Amino acid sequence: MTFRLLCRLLCTAWYVLMPAIVFAQNYPSKPIRFVVPFTPGGSQDVIARLFAQRLAEKLGQQVVVDNRGGAAGLIAAELVARAPRDGYTIFLVTGGPISLAPALHAKLAYDPLKDFVYITQLVDTPMALIITPALPAKSVTELVAFAKSKSLNYASTGNGTISHLTMEALKHATGINVVHVPYKGAAPAIIDMLSGQVSLMFTSTASAVPYTSSGKLRMLAVASRKRSPSLPEAPTLIEAGIRDFESTVWVGVAATGGTPQSIVTKLHDEFVRALAAPDLKEKLAALGADPVGSTPEQFTALIRQDIARWASVVKASGVHLD
Repeated sequence: MTFRLLCRLLCTAWYVLMPAIVFAQNYPSKPIRFVVPFTPGGSQDVIARLFAQRLAEKLGQQVVVDNRGGAAGLIAAELVARAPRDGYTIFLVTGGPISLAPALHAKLAYDPLKDFVYITQLVDTPMALIITPALPAKSVTELVAFAKSKSLNYASTGNGTISHLTMEALKHATGINVVHVPYKGAAPAIIDMLSGQVSLMFTSTASAVPYTSSGKLRMLAVASRKRSPSLPEAPTLIEAGIRDFESTVWVGVAATGGTPQSIVTKLHDEFVRALAAPDLKEKLAALGADPVGSTPEQFTALIRQDIARWASVVKASGVHLD
């Protein structure tokens, strides 16, 4: 290669990269949209708003929470997947549209591993088995016995959601026959639990704690392998004798695939910095959420593992949406 050719190649690379470098340095220069795949009022919505406030303070730009509930997160996921790759649309990402959807749907409008760049896992929350105080059960064993003698309805946050599939897995493991009543999110499901229209459900500890801590609902167990650091008094379903029963909800943040790496790094650093704040940790613990703060590589690896795990669960349960 001649010296003149080398100079031309270097100049070409500079002109190609320079706009991206300048763009990243100026980021953000306008408000950021934070897409949340849930209706307002639920625990994930609360988590998103806590981080949106911190992010706005640090970046000097408004971070607008955009609730796009429905279709188990597919609507929100497709919106983010098709957004410009400029870091101005970010996604409060959970397992529903990413880990569960590939197993439940024959065809998706997006590719979970190609159309998103995963920034960090924010928190981990085990699924909690909660019941109305009207039920006499004080333990999982008592609930199973009661559910075998009575006809009960259970709520979920929607067909094909982790809430739905976790209860189907419990039905398979214990032989209980409870009837599914799907809702559009945790908030409306819990409202009907409080009024006694449905008797039990699996939901994230973040959704359950505000109601179980006040005695309005009763938490029988969590679905993690070990007790949650934020809820050490809650036994696991494994402790209750249901072997290898595990179901946790991870919550993280992603951006549209192809977002410049410098912006991904900047967002990662700001989210992790927010996680380190003692007052935010306290607020998350009050929701039953355990802080994580993983690297993009660690978060992506978790998602790959989760996709494979839920594919096995869905196959065993026989639940399919199309």
